[in-house]
Amino acid sequence: MEEQTLFELIHNMDKFTNQLIIQWNKTFSEDLGISHVLVLGHLNQHGKSRPSDIARILGLTPPTLSYLSEKLVAKKLAVRTVDESDRRIVYLGITDKGAEVLNRASLEGQRLRTNLFEKLTEQERAQLANLYKKLNK
Repeated sequence: MEEQTLFELIHNMDKFTNQLIIQWNKTFSEDLGISHVLVLGHLNQHGKSRPSDIARILGLTPPTLSYLSEKLVAKKLAVRTVDESDRRIVYLGITDKGAEVLNRASLEGQRLRTNLFEKLTEQERAQLANLYKKLNK
């Protein structure tokens, strides 16, 4: 692949992703960023987890996860619990309120993506789906 074409592809992909995040931030009125939602999604899917494990799985630094956790706990979207057998181990878990916010965030993300992909023809959507499948292999 020509270097300029590869650069354009990466640039346009990044631009699309950034615009999608900006649009989501404008429409989702919870004062949370995508990273907060990713943490809630992890907790919802995997249950209570050690912050160090969440950071590793999501590719975040421990200090970043600490910052995100503080806000989630302050907003009562997550709780910290201590391991009964080893009080040094702390877990982060999602609350019912956190699950509800995660659901609304997911619905808003789906709505945004649906609006964007409706701009494509059926054939273009099929091509894009095939490209994503190929890249995910």
